[in-house]
Amino acid sequence: MSRSIFIVIVILIAVFGIIGFPTSVSALVRNVKSNIRLGLDLRGGSYLVLEVQVQDAVKGDADQVIEQLKDTFRKQNVSYASIDRNDPQTVEQAGNLQIDIKGVPAAAANSVRSVISDGYGDWVLTSVNSTDYYLRMKPSALEQLKKDTVDRSIQTISNRINNLGVTEPTVQQYGSSSDKYEILVQLPSVDDPQEVRNMIGTVANLQITEVKDGPYPSREAGMAQHGGVRPLNTEFYKLLPRSANEGEQWFLCSRLPVITGRDMRNARAGQGDLRKWETNFTLSPDGGKRFATFTEANIGNKLAVVLDKQIVSVATIESRIEDQGRITGLGSEQEAVDLANYLKSGSLPAGVVYTHTNTIGPSLGADSIHAGLMAGVAGLAAVVFVMLVYYRRSGVNAVLALFLNTILLLAALSYFHAVLTLPGIAGVILTVGMAVDSNVLIFERIREELRAGKAVIAAVDNGFNKAWWTIVDTHVTTVVSCAFLFLFGEGPVRGFAVTLVIGLIANVFTAVFISRTIFEYELSGRRGMQELSI
Repeated sequence: MSRSIFIVIVILIAVFGIIGFPTSVSALVRNVKSNIRLGLDLRGGSYLVLEVQVQDAVKGDADQVIEQLKDTFRKQNVSYASIDRNDPQTVEQAGNLQIDIKGVPAAAANSVRSVISDGYGDWVLTSVNSTDYYLRMKPSALEQLKKDTVDRSIQTISNRINNLGVTEPTVQQYGSSSDKYEILVQLPSVDDPQEVRNMIGTVANLQITEVKDGPYPSREAGMAQHGGVRPLNTEFYKLLPRSANEGEQWFLCSRLPVITGRDMRNARAGQGDLRKWETNFTLSPDGGKRFATFTEANIGNKLAVVLDKQIVSVATIESRIEDQGRITGLGSEQEAVDLANYLKSGSLPAGVVYTHTNTIGPSLGADSIHAGLMAGVAGLAAVVFVMLVYYRRSGVNAVLALFLNTILLLAALSYFHAVLTLPGIAGVILTVGMAVDSNVLIFERIREELRAGKAVIAAVDNGFNKAWWTIVDTHVTTVVSCAFLFLFGEGPVRGFAVTLVIGLIANVFTAVFISRTIFEYELSGRRGMQELSI
């Protein structure tokens, strides 16, 4: 009795996971569609692959090290001629990035080595001569930085897509190549991904950096002012015009920012005293501390807010600024809201390049669903027919177990928020075959016991007991294969593996536990039964 109650409870929980509490037929259909989530290949949508330019993150990390070294050397009275880095342009060249430290007095060599060993464990210091050195990142630290860059990019892209309200997006690492760092983005029901692509593609690489000189009417004019040579560790940035009639303005800014998007903690759109739109931001404790130190030492100088290599605002430092600031001069409310979303979701730690973009129409998904259902129904009908004809009344037992197995599988997909893809449907159909195979093993074992002259009840008990280890062996072997598919496969292959494993677990429960309970219920009170319909 307790076993029967447990089975009923499990079935009720499974049914609830699929249909919920429908109050009408339309609610029932709506609940099923909501609980059984369809993948991109069935539902239609957009499919994008992005390559992360991890060399940008390596250069950004090196820029922070340069700024920190300058501050540390200044505090310890270690003089130097220059501290700068090279500029690797590709992922492959990222490992060749080096920071050059030149013109250090020979007497300060021990101080330089002490600073690097105490505070920069991820970098290796190499002496060029008595006054010059260079730093290179350790290979292990470089690989970890690349991995962290991809992970942060995935998180940032996920946040940005969620801000758009796209339902059930998939953002995950794509491929396993050691020289490419790619991200897969799947957007169900989005047939025009341009808006999302614009959002993802905006690095929102925010820098608040010191203005060295300007404005100039053009970049060429600025270069001419400095003898045609751009000063070390500086860059020319163009100020975004506030109106169509405003002429170009270029500023010479430090390439080493005071704070970056990494230091952002929150951002929101608002209006200033003159009812003009602006974006207010809050910095991390560390970023706020650095910003306060810089602004206190540079009162009267200018700062530029640089977003994606374009200046959105130039302001004069009037007082010490700590962990809060604002970006003014924005043209509209939408511009202020978009900028707040970029900053709130976090700066992408590196640029991204689209390597593949594809759109799957909902009609193709509907055709796949129809074809998959037709294949499933045809296969199920053939299985039911064979089981009923070959095993007669006992075949009803197998058909019922098969039906319950499908319910448990769909319920598990619903509770785990798994997505059913076209390969997943193949996994469901394969699960049906595995379920039939388990029932055939059990029934044939029972037949062997009956042919050996055993009584019906003893034959049923022995048949289930002897078939048990064979069923476990076949299922464990398949689960191990699915584990390898999940570990080394991509999204659709993983979906197939997950669906098949869930189906196998449900199969063991239905073919052995539920099927045996049905046999025992049928045979209860019939100890003298001489023949079994099998």
